[in-house]
Amino acid sequence: MQAMLALEDGRTFRGKSFGAQAEGLGEVVFNTSLTGYQEIFTDPSYAGQIVVLTNPHIGNYGTTPADAEAKRPYIEGLVTREFSPVSSNWRSTLVADEYLERYGVPVIAEVDTRAVVRHLRAQGVMRGVIASGEDLRAEELVERARAIRSMAGADLASGVSTKTAYEWGAGEPRNQTGDPLLGEQVGGDAMHVVAYDFGIKENILRMLARENCRVTVVPAKTSADEVLAMKPDGVFFSNGPGDPEPLEYAVETIQQLQGKTPMFGICLGHQLFGLALGGKTYKLKFGHHGGNHPIKNLETGKVEITAQNHNFNVDPESLPGDVAVTHVNLNDDTLAGLKHKTDPMFSVQYHPEASPGPHDSHYLFKDFRTMMEEWRKA
Repeated sequence: MQAMLALEDGRTFRGKSFGAQAEGLGEVVFNTSLTGYQEIFTDPSYAGQIVVLTNPHIGNYGTTPADAEAKRPYIEGLVTREFSPVSSNWRSTLVADEYLERYGVPVIAEVDTRAVVRHLRAQGVMRGVIASGEDLRAEELVERARAIRSMAGADLASGVSTKTAYEWGAGEPRNQTGDPLLGEQVGGDAMHVVAYDFGIKENILRMLARENCRVTVVPAKTSADEVLAMKPDGVFFSNGPGDPEPLEYAVETIQQLQGKTPMFGICLGHQLFGLALGGKTYKLKFGHHGGNHPIKNLETGKVEITAQNHNFNVDPESLPGDVAVTHVNLNDDTLAGLKHKTDPMFSVQYHPEASPGPHDSHYLFKDFRTMMEEWRKA
């Protein structure tokens, strides 16, 4: 069946339909990762977005529950050059086409994704529609794309957050392929971490468990008093979709917790830290999405290759003097990490838990563990 991707500026791309025979609406972004497409499908940070994958061949190794970052895909649609209807991988339990069809995600393939990406790089990310059928009217789809609500100013995080608190890591933790980490079970010296779920990825929970942490995952709007009553050794603020500015409840929570417990933020959590500390955020032209972004650690001088997925960023010029910039993105010199100079809190814009990789930034979870140990001793 024929399919079409229509963008709000009037540009259209035709291809073939895979996945669900449904309409996908959202902001269109591109991801430069070479592998890990299932992790991209299931990252809650992609809620409200259609993803263009620059890797030309997608679906060839199928899907498996062990690689999922959430219980279901969160992307609104997928754009690829080639989409494999079969899989060749002993771990695969379902081909990617059937997987996305099961969860209602439309796919448009046989598209010149190079042209799509060049257009988005030049014009910036924009709203779009994926539709399938034999009588596709470009003008109607373009108008439908223009009617989609803008991501700027939208609180998407509370929509993907867990509705009730739950425990994670009290049993045996698992690695990135879902296999038990023998000998690394949570022991008697486990740290208790309360993790705010704004769209948390499961590999973050695995990495915290690997550092011998027992994690209580709580809804996005959980109050600071409720968290402090749990007597945590530290509080974690997760990744998530959308604009950080509407999350005033989360900013207030961070301000109420500041100085009372160690805190670590990733991605959206990092942006919320910036706002809570008095800074401002802004929307990037086409965002950072992929598994190959170079970040310089200003404290060590080392360069890390990182995974990233965000459209908003903290303005370093807006931060007060008691906040230090710790990491910088070498592609565009944007702020990639910060810490408070006196209170135990730090955050990064990228994903140190990166699944399936790269793994250069795993040390940040150890840094969080060390911070909690020092706070407990003090």
